[in-house]
Amino acid sequence: MSESILIRNGVILDSQGSRKADLLVRDGIIAQIARDIQIPEGIKILDAHGCIVTPALADVHVHFREPGNPEKETIKTGSMAAAAGGFTAVCTMPNLNPAPDSLENIAIEQKLIDENACIDVLPYATITKGRKGLEPVDVKSLKGKAVAFSDDGSGVQDEKAMEEAMRLIAENDCILAAHCEDNSLLNGGYIHQGSYAGLHGHKGICSRSEWGQIERDLKLAAETGCRYHVCHISTKESVDLIRKAKKRGVKVTCETAPHYLALIDRDIEEDGRFKMNPPIRSEQDRMALIQGIKDGTIDIIATDHAPHTAEQKGKGLQESAFGVVGLETAFPVLYTRLVQRGIINASQLIRLMSDNPRRLFTLRPAELEEGALAELAVFDTSNRYFVNPDEFLSKGHATPFEGWAVKGRCALTMHGGAIVYERKEYLK
Repeated sequence: MSESILIRNGVILDSQGSRKADLLVRDGIIAQIARDIQIPEGIKILDAHGCIVTPALADVHVHFREPGNPEKETIKTGSMAAAAGGFTAVCTMPNLNPAPDSLENIAIEQKLIDENACIDVLPYATITKGRKGLEPVDVKSLKGKAVAFSDDGSGVQDEKAMEEAMRLIAENDCILAAHCEDNSLLNGGYIHQGSYAGLHGHKGICSRSEWGQIERDLKLAAETGCRYHVCHISTKESVDLIRKAKKRGVKVTCETAPHYLALIDRDIEEDGRFKMNPPIRSEQDRMALIQGIKDGTIDIIATDHAPHTAEQKGKGLQESAFGVVGLETAFPVLYTRLVQRGIINASQLIRLMSDNPRRLFTLRPAELEEGALAELAVFDTSNRYFVNPDEFLSKGHATPFEGWAVKGRCALTMHGGAIVYERKEYLK
């Protein structure tokens, strides 16, 4: 349902800059952006004093677990959590049951999306049949049904299978989004092979297990001309390899996640909420990732939102499932840790979390201009609050940011001209 609302006293901010102004939405359309707009009679009002009004965020890497594991997350709860974080477009990874490796199987997921999503939810198809890493799917038939192709959750181990998939995906002008992980180098590891693992007797995951497969894939992408996107990079070597490949003209983009930018392995505690794949790595890796977002090597910040049940995350570092939730903490954590500390500015953060993912993955535009459909979010950047997983709309509560003091709570999200999330304390 289209909405009418006056957002008063905020700072309008996009990737180009910021200005103090009111924003009026009439019947779902941004009707006016100006100072001191006269209040229309009978209209809903949001007091955005101390807030920024931004294009709605987009996330190209989430796990909504449905079909297959609705006890962890559903399309409904996942999309509600996304809206509560300021996101109005997300791309759902294909480690599902059944895997979306055919028109029949992707239609099962799409039906759930059509019936339950409150925002744009776009499914990935798998790279290989059954996500087994052996035989590429029928890319031509799935083009247009899937936002891109990924076997996320596992790397494609067979080089010939990856080369064949890249050629097919290049021929159809689609995107291959790779989870890069060499299984032969894992050796039972479950956190980073670094100082914390050494001090506490944990098995570590070496950095080469990630960057070695990226190195392989970059050569294949150069040979095939495939549009190659690297998921959740976490190592300094990965950043360097991708930076050099971009300079050579390889069609490569990449993402990292908030936990790799805000945490290092010395921050880990003996708790499953610090376990994700790839793992939180060293300070050197974190600083390389920050340089990568500053110089444009890293195109996107995605959450890798990966919910599990409390039981599955309550077994300590060794036995807990890999994955943490992130949609409801991403903007506040990054605003607090990156923008407030002067590492990047707020416009750069919007570019990484809205403009770039929407442009690179051809998602619905979100523009703060008169005449545009309202696709926006309002974030309170003045008042501090504490991250409390009990307040999450996601079914998953495992986050390494539990208890953190942050700024940037989402006050309002509008999608397609409709309000899909609002906090009552900001409304009049």
